[in-house]
Amino acid sequence: MNAPDSSTFSFVNDGVQVVVDRVLPAETPKAAVIVVHGMAEHAERYARFATELAAHGFAVYAPDHRGHGRTAGGSELLGWAGDDGWNGVVRDLERLLSIVRERHPEVPLFLFGHSMGSMLAQRVAQLRGAELSGLILSGTTGSAPNLRAGIAAAATVRALRGDRAPSPLQRVMFADFNKPFERRTGFEWLSRDATEVQKYADDPRCGFTFSNRFMLDMLRGYAQTWKRANERRIPAGLPVLMFSGARDPVGGGGKNVMALAKRYRALGLRDVQVVLYPDARHETLNEINRAEVVRDVIAWLEAHV
Repeated sequence: MNAPDSSTFSFVNDGVQVVVDRVLPAETPKAAVIVVHGMAEHAERYARFATELAAHGFAVYAPDHRGHGRTAGGSELLGWAGDDGWNGVVRDLERLLSIVRERHPEVPLFLFGHSMGSMLAQRVAQLRGAELSGLILSGTTGSAPNLRAGIAAAATVRALRGDRAPSPLQRVMFADFNKPFERRTGFEWLSRDATEVQKYADDPRCGFTFSNRFMLDMLRGYAQTWKRANERRIPAGLPVLMFSGARDPVGGGGKNVMALAKRYRALGLRDVQVVLYPDARHETLNEINRAEVVRDVIAWLEAHV
């Protein structure tokens, strides 16, 4: 079997050059998958996952968001996504969706999002769901504690300290995430695999602090995404897979994931599946049972091609 073909390209949207990793199968792809990474990380962390998908016949496209990775344009710009950064990232994903559809017009198109990327994917599904064959949400949630108060605090901090200054709220948001776990790096909530956690801790493009402006834009984006009127825009026939670690603090140990699935079903979505992996944490693709997780994702994709 020939190895998948990996490459990188970029496109310009709203004056921003967005860098995209592309992994193509050796044969004609059976489907395409857009991978949407999470907060304070980058697309190259998904290279292993993309290669495994490509080995099973899927074309994979993974962009670095505004303020992240290579799209940021430099380490000093990590966390700064310009004005209206959240909606800018949504527009970038919509543009990439169109690009992928142009390059693979005859095959099903799936959207995969992790953590913050899963909220972005939720929003894109509201706007462009009719063009998708499936939505996969990893490490997701459909709510955040004290969101309204967080938006008010973020707006105040931005007014006092300016758009570009690092947000002090980020430390507050994540303060309790690592408390249930042994502390070595402070990122143990991500995975039980100490090697993967150390890779994240050592990566200069991970764990950075959002600007005040991007923090406010993100929280407002969450609130917009979780409005029932917007969730109703997701097509009832769009298949959805949600998977999470049962000890993932983002998903409330699975409770928030189940609540989101219940909400989607109540809105009429007919094919919503939830998988919670016992003892796993936030990044199930980097967990000690990651082979099981990837097998499950591939099986779900192949069942919906």
